[in-house]
Amino acid sequence: MDTFWVGVALVIFLAILVKFGVPKMIVKGLDARGEKVAQELAEARRLRQEAEKLLAEYDSKRKAAEAEAAEIVSSANDEAKRLAAEAEAKLADFVVRRTKAAEEKIAQAESQAEAEVRAAAAEAATKAAETILRGQMAGKAGDAAFASGLDEVKAKLN
Repeated sequence: MDTFWVGVALVIFLAILVKFGVPKMIVKGLDARGEKVAQELAEARRLRQEAEKLLAEYDSKRKAAEAEAAEIVSSANDEAKRLAAEAEAKLADFVVRRTKAAEEKIAQAESQAEAEVRAAAAEAATKAAETILRGQMAGKAGDAAFASGLDEVKAKLN
């Protein structure tokens, strides 16, 4: 019988709750809580979409930056190769010019030495001829040759 009174008390308690609108308040609270959860889920989806959009944007920017960096590296390599080739060409030109200048100096030194040798040989020949002629033209033969040469010069001058 105690269970009977417990059941009656429970029914009365539930009736009081229904009379004061507690179930409606509970349903209303649950609906509000469900709506709040739905709004939070919608906000989370929106934030996730924004994050995915930002991730895609940054990924494309990263790819563009990597491509630009690769282009810069390629350009720098090309520039370095061009500068190396240019420096090599300048060095080769410098070597050719220095070689040519050295060859010209050598040729000039050779011609100068040749001229000096010829001058020395001519001077030695002149001295030898002078010595020989002095020996042969000493005395009257030399005076006669001098007089005839002098007469010849006078004739040509007149």
